[in-house]
Amino acid sequence: MGNSPGQLPSLNALKAFEVASRHLNFRLAAEELGVTQGAVAQQVRGLEAELGVKLFERLPRTLAMTGEGRGYIADIRRAFEIIARATNELRPQPVRLTISTTPTFASKWLIPRLPDFTARYPDLDLHVLATERMSGFQADGVDLAVRYGRPPFGPGLATELLFEEEIIAVGSPMLLAARQSPTTSEELAGYTLLHDAHNFWPEFIEKHLGLRERTSFKGISFSQTSHAIEAAIAGQGVVLANRDFVARDMAESRLTRILDGSLLGPSSFYLVWPRHRKSSARDMVIEWMVDEAKKQCSWPTPR
Repeated sequence: MGNSPGQLPSLNALKAFEVASRHLNFRLAAEELGVTQGAVAQQVRGLEAELGVKLFERLPRTLAMTGEGRGYIADIRRAFEIIARATNELRPQPVRLTISTTPTFASKWLIPRLPDFTARYPDLDLHVLATERMSGFQADGVDLAVRYGRPPFGPGLATELLFEEEIIAVGSPMLLAARQSPTTSEELAGYTLLHDAHNFWPEFIEKHLGLRERTSFKGISFSQTSHAIEAAIAGQGVVLANRDFVARDMAESRLTRILDGSLLGPSSFYLVWPRHRKSSARDMVIEWMVDEAKKQCSWPTPR
């Protein structure tokens, strides 16, 4: 049998002593502990009586530690740190998973769904790395990436289609409040066209309205698709956007279809990950994202 520890002072009294030693004030210590000032003073007096030494000098407006108090607090703090560390190590640690996406995918698709994700997987610590730069699985510690393109994306990488890109024209319902939807390129010229880096407008207009040489369009350009979408929500013009990026805004009547017809984008959105790296957490995220993409297909898209 091992040796049992000697009689320990009250942990509550030791905690009161530790907090009072940091503030050198019983009132401030009481505020931190959520008890009365008298309770802290009583705990410390009881500890001093049990130890047979004085830990504080009581001065008019503050406390001063005695030599015995200073020596004792150093070991007490170390003991509390050991208890805290042991407790943290005992608790289940959240699993961290890093997902790389573009800023638009993060803001218009992933972030609105995170409340559902965190409720379903409370022990999974998701880190979203949103950048236009191509993040590396090894260099940036990425576990899962959303890539816009066509497979193959590289050797040793597994892929799964998340959704195809269907481009539609949308704007704020307030734009249509005083006029009808445009049906010709001349009517569309009355609207401000919001452009992103992909600039699908010329192809869209030619396919669905017929582009007249003399028709000129006013427009605003954005480097980020998400900014063009936000400008459309604010009523600043009409944007061409991936249906999956604006489905929620359409379902909640922030955006509506301005023109009929659509374009099939040159690429699609895929989930990509290192084939050799096993991860049950990553597999759960993939399953959740694929389910969410399928669920979105059934959302209403009111005009």
